[in-house]
Amino acid sequence: VQDNKISPLYRQRENMASANPFQNLVKEVQVGDANLKYYSLPSLNDSRVDKLPFSIRILLESAIRNCDQFQVHEKDVEKILDWEKTSKQQIEIPFKPARVILQDFTGVPAVVDLAAMRDAMKRLGGDPAKINPLVPVDLVVDHSVQVDAFGSPEALEKNEALEFQRNHERFSFLKWGSKAFENLLIVPPGSGIVHQVNLEYLARVVFNSNGVLYPDSLVGTDSHTTMINGLGVCGWGVGGIEGEAVMLGQPMSMVLPEVVGYKLTGRLAPAATATDLVLTITQNLRKHGVVGKFVEFFGEGVADLSVADRATLANMAPEYGATMGFFPCDAATVQFLRQTGRDSASVAYIDAYLRANHLLRDYSNAAQDPVFSSTLHLDLATVVPCLAGPKRPHDRVALHDMKTDFLNSLCAKVGFKGYGLSAEQLASSIKYDLNGHTAELTHGSVVIAAITSCTNTSNPSVMLGAGLVAKKAVEAGLKVKPHVKTSLSPGSGVVTRYLNDSGLMPYLNRLGFYLAGYGCMTCIGNSGDLPEETSAAIQKADLVAAAVLSGNRNFEGRVHPLTRANYLASPPLVVVYALAGSVAVDFETQCIGVNDAGKEIFLRDIWPTSQEIEEVVQKHVAPTMFRQVYDNIKNGTGRWNGLETPEGSLYTWDDKSTYIHNPPFFSSMERTPPSTGSIESAYCLLNLGDSITTDHISPAGRIAIKSPAARYLLAKSVASADFNTYGARRGNDEVMARGTFANTQLLNKMMPDYPKPSPKTVFVPTNEVMDIFDAADKYKLQGVPTIILAGAEYGSGSSRDWAAKGPYILGVKAVIAISYERIHRSNLVGMGIVPLQFKAGDNADTLGLTGKEQFTIDLSGDLSPGSDIPVKVSTGKSFVTTLRFDTPVELTYYRHGGILHYVLRQLLA
Repeated sequence: VQDNKISPLYRQRENMASANPFQNLVKEVQVGDANLKYYSLPSLNDSRVDKLPFSIRILLESAIRNCDQFQVHEKDVEKILDWEKTSKQQIEIPFKPARVILQDFTGVPAVVDLAAMRDAMKRLGGDPAKINPLVPVDLVVDHSVQVDAFGSPEALEKNEALEFQRNHERFSFLKWGSKAFENLLIVPPGSGIVHQVNLEYLARVVFNSNGVLYPDSLVGTDSHTTMINGLGVCGWGVGGIEGEAVMLGQPMSMVLPEVVGYKLTGRLAPAATATDLVLTITQNLRKHGVVGKFVEFFGEGVADLSVADRATLANMAPEYGATMGFFPCDAATVQFLRQTGRDSASVAYIDAYLRANHLLRDYSNAAQDPVFSSTLHLDLATVVPCLAGPKRPHDRVALHDMKTDFLNSLCAKVGFKGYGLSAEQLASSIKYDLNGHTAELTHGSVVIAAITSCTNTSNPSVMLGAGLVAKKAVEAGLKVKPHVKTSLSPGSGVVTRYLNDSGLMPYLNRLGFYLAGYGCMTCIGNSGDLPEETSAAIQKADLVAAAVLSGNRNFEGRVHPLTRANYLASPPLVVVYALAGSVAVDFETQCIGVNDAGKEIFLRDIWPTSQEIEEVVQKHVAPTMFRQVYDNIKNGTGRWNGLETPEGSLYTWDDKSTYIHNPPFFSSMERTPPSTGSIESAYCLLNLGDSITTDHISPAGRIAIKSPAARYLLAKSVASADFNTYGARRGNDEVMARGTFANTQLLNKMMPDYPKPSPKTVFVPTNEVMDIFDAADKYKLQGVPTIILAGAEYGSGSSRDWAAKGPYILGVKAVIAISYERIHRSNLVGMGIVPLQFKAGDNADTLGLTGKEQFTIDLSGDLSPGSDIPVKVSTGKSFVTTLRFDTPVELTYYRHGGILHYVLRQLLA
């Protein structure tokens, strides 16, 4: 992809700043006939540079290049150079990413916010044109397609037609945005998954801007932006709110992170895949504790991993809790660029720049190993086939332990590894008629088997491995069980090309794995309906049904409301479990199935060798495939090109729309920041436990018929069949506010029937049980603030800005939690919600808090990052919390009512 033009407004701002004090570091490198400039790290002549982790060197280069004594200062460069000391001191630095990437679930509300900010700018007497992305922004539409049709050659066409039918209004709005805003590239629906498109097409690795070379870097409004770390590109997920600020030219204020070095040695065993490796590493790093830190991989074992393998490991950085899972560039990186069809001129200057600036790694050369904050080690040979689940991605289960682990979970206490079934419930099973076949379901029956998600579909080894498993299974006479809903949703058209070219696609089709669409689909919760007969059977017998998917998230209620057990697995294992039809199988002693000749077929009979997989990869994955697929992206599709869009730089809002609505965030904003003060006599809206995810706070999946959002849509004459998903309606604040905390699996300790899950709460003044939105609305009408009590890892999961915007609209003023996931805490700050943290040893339970008290939070003092904040309870108790504004800039955002309000006032000034 060619670099977008940098905004003239951005250049004007650069010209207003002081001259760069590091101009003497500018050197030239000759590439062909061109002399290209770059800021040379070796020319610092500072011995500390070579000791820095490669990920920190990229932060250093950015600070040097952007040093203008205005947004980035000379002292910031010194802080980074002195990383070995300063990383332990919670030192704040600015970082200016080179670009921003979005997907449509987060991209639509971002463009809605930009459109609303233009309106506010005009209302307040400013220039609306100042609301414009100042750095390149790429938005890939990949979260809207659903697995409605499956198991047939027509599935792709039907699903894409339904996608446009449901999302016509959203897509038209995005197309308007691509014309109304500069530097905004829309990759249309049907092109692939954002992170795979980024890896294979959008990533620059090194920018060439007017003859100046510098490392590619980005932030993305999706947690798994980290996948690009596998290509040596520095990038991570941020909330949509923070991403919008970066688009508008604001530097990110971040704490200079510690870097955990993860040394890999040896080689993967023949039966192990990159998926098995990432699930193993995820479990290990969760135990080690890497939240808020970079992870950088090193050791000779890395050299044996392909870039696709590395991208799989980097993709799941959010699951192991790190900001990044970084692989410095090496010769394999440059070769990957050639393999994926990048033009030779770009590859030449990328290679030359990385060498000249000492950013090219040789993993076999231990002398290049930098200093790390701490280190871990893994012998790749010890990795065994595994899955993760049934409710969290870091709960790894070795394949040989799966049957025992699942059966034990059925009777275990309700929790991440338990369902609390009685002995009587264990025997539950049901037979029913399905498409002329007799199907039987028991606990652990697999009802969804999905080859999905950029985590794995970007990796030819596991995708072709799945094809080989399918081929061997078909040849052995095996068939998929009738109750399994199968789907194939790769992250780019390249996958289809090499599966067809290798002759393996027909075998996947024979097992029901027909192409269902190019998008996140099952991984994001767009799994579509199960057959009515299957749904009815699961509910009638009250079964713990299972889904097996090659995704990266498996939180309860995310994949499908009726799959209470959800396991992450490699694509080959997805095929195997579709054949077996149950997760309660020991493949070492039990057969997968019996063919028509009565022969038992075991896993060992159909599992391909690593040599077989590598031969197919080498023969059938070619650079021409990438060029052909991505050249076609530029042309768009017939449906996309036929969309009619509004004209003009200001959007004409339609009050009747249930997809796009002018949000309330800026409607009453004034030029002067509002006054801030203590939170007085707040009621508790919810009292929550540990690991409340952004899926609990702001679900992305289907809208339940009895929910507040459904009532709103029905009142707007929207038929239930056209509800679509919460994710698709994120451009409408009325729907999203009603969808906040609407996850049916939410556990609220205030409820009389806790621990039974439900999206309800107690309205404390009258002790009534009602929908959470209705209770919040009552508090707002009475002018009473609310807070939320929570446990550890509050806000884990996807980088979902509506998980902060929704509570903001509901009137939530503060959250008091044991700990926060990084991105969600940032999102709360971005919306002006106060994040407070219990002191060590304290939580709602130990303090005797039920959630039915009133709380006064003293914010009247001289606030600073990490301040002690006293909280008084109406019962007479009091306790002290830690203020989780982590930098002075975050306090500034809070005083302005949020980050976007701050940016808007800056642009007005």
